[in-house]
Amino acid sequence: MTSVIYHNPDCGTSRNTLAMMRHSGDEPHVIEYLKTPPSRVKLIDLLAAMRLTPRELLREQDPLCSELGLDDPSLDSEQLIDAMLAHPALIDRPIVVTELGVRLCRPSEKVLDLLAYPPSEFTREDGEVVRLGEVS
Repeated sequence: MTSVIYHNPDCGTSRNTLAMMRHSGDEPHVIEYLKTPPSRVKLIDLLAAMRLTPRELLREQDPLCSELGLDDPSLDSEQLIDAMLAHPALIDRPIVVTELGVRLCRPSEKVLDLLAYPPSEFTREDGEVVRLGEVS
């Protein structure tokens, strides 16, 4: 199975996650989900695999979220999925799929549990060193 990362190259967390994957020897299939959003079925499958609700995957800090009124707790899952499909920037990232599972990798170190050969140490682009035994 080829691993997959739903990636936003403008996001530091996403860039660090991709770099950790590559540092481990994994060359994932990179899907820039802002250019190629997942289908409804794929998004629902990803949510199920991550055991997340649409609200948990919603990027609430994006100004568009409040502009569209998505902070309204009465909105149901289908309405939130509709909004994420119409505006992929509202999907939190990065989402990583490997043989070991599917996870929203925020913070980026969460990817380490999904890698067959995780690096024992990795330096993020901000200079912070991540050690495998120190992941929260």
